[in-house]
Amino acid sequence: MKTINRVELLNIAKAFGGVKALKDVSLQVMPGEVHALLGENGAGKSTLMKILSGAHHKDNGKIFIDGEEIHIKNTSDSKKLGIGIIYQEFSLVPDLSVSENIFLNRFSQDTWVHWKDMAQKASELIQSLGFSINPLQKVGSLSIAEQQIVEIAKALSEKVKVLILDEPSAVLGTKDVEKLFDIIRGLKEQGVSIIYISHHMNEIFTIADRVTVIKDGATVESHYIKDTNRDSLIALMLGRTLGNMFEERKVALGEEVVSVQNISYKNRVKDVSLSIRAGEVLGLAGLVGSGRTETAEAIFVAVKKDNGTVNLYNKELKSNSPSDSVRLGIGMVNEDRKQKGVLLSLSVAQNITLTNLRSISNRFGFIIKNREDKIVDDLIDKLKIKVANREMFVGNLSGGNQQKVAIAKWVNRGCRFLIVDEPTRGVDVGAKVEIYTLINELAEKGIAILVISSETAELMGLCDRIMVMKDGSVQGTLLKNEFSEEQILRLAIGLK
Repeated sequence: MKTINRVELLNIAKAFGGVKALKDVSLQVMPGEVHALLGENGAGKSTLMKILSGAHHKDNGKIFIDGEEIHIKNTSDSKKLGIGIIYQEFSLVPDLSVSENIFLNRFSQDTWVHWKDMAQKASELIQSLGFSINPLQKVGSLSIAEQQIVEIAKALSEKVKVLILDEPSAVLGTKDVEKLFDIIRGLKEQGVSIIYISHHMNEIFTIADRVTVIKDGATVESHYIKDTNRDSLIALMLGRTLGNMFEERKVALGEEVVSVQNISYKNRVKDVSLSIRAGEVLGLAGLVGSGRTETAEAIFVAVKKDNGTVNLYNKELKSNSPSDSVRLGIGMVNEDRKQKGVLLSLSVAQNITLTNLRSISNRFGFIIKNREDKIVDDLIDKLKIKVANREMFVGNLSGGNQQKVAIAKWVNRGCRFLIVDEPTRGVDVGAKVEIYTLINELAEKGIAILVISSETAELMGLCDRIMVMKDGSVQGTLLKNEFSEEQILRLAIGLK
């Protein structure tokens, strides 16, 4: 007897202002299946899922759930059908508590709110996922990784038959990704269908049963995971084969550029010291909550450190704010590019030049347009930023191109020390290689670079040394000939 598909999307099309985001996409997902959806940024993956979740209306095509054609008018319709979605960009309310966010949809259904019961249920739900988060804590005070867990708990608080996960592991460390996979396997056993969007090939081959590749708004091919391989999928996504992701840097390390001595911040960073030479890339590894990002923020003075010093070229920096740090030659690409990395409502040109307005202004402070245009066009070309024109809003770019803009503004500033937190979060494999190449080129120019990443393969491919943290403290530093995922994980969980 033939199994009826849990989800079937046939010949879906969608256009925005004359631009065809989806031309002809079909997708079939079976009950209790993890179905990976692959494609470059801008291929149409998120648009397709927004149609299934009711956030967008399709222009053409048909949608079937359990063999019955349905018409989804809005997100409420999709929830009633048992469709849940966790977007790459979170949909949480920062000023509400964890429990309030998880059960937000219940407020309109219940006459009375039992706050104590709600907090208890939220705590139990989070603990069932293998995490411990205070249900009364405001979501805005949580780390990005903790917010991701709240998003998952929120989706699972409703009875779901189909769960869409858009880059769910982007902010999770190795150990937490394993917990996520355990959650997914448990849902599979309950018959829940999972649509899994990710740019991480190792995840696809670990958790998925089947995979569908889309390119330029159309379905390319679908395969059982056991019948394909990494190189074949990349070739389908890009329309070409991909060479070595990490090129060898041809640069001799120079003098010490930055030296951090015994910095501390609250209870999150404890007596951390590091140094980076000109042309060197130092990696910062660790599990969620290890203090990686807080260390970077303390160096950049995005948060005010309690103790310690930061020296640039052997001179102590008396920096009291991020603007002081920028003036002294430090740049930081944040892990949360939507909130802190770029200004979505401004143009590509405005974002790139914002950190160095003097370079495009005359002595009276007026912007010289042709000077701005040349600087911006040169960086768009050099960083291979895919835009219709320099005046395009950054909010309309794909994730990979937004990340390139976030880096371009610091290239334009001419930083001597650059901190890059999660450089390829939510970025497709083609854009990843371009960002890796860019980081290498910056290092070859003598810039000292600190890279924070949840991807151990990324750190091992990019870095000269990797420093591993746990509970705010440095557990050890590995040289290139000592790199291995096992060694990094051992240090990250506290095994010397």
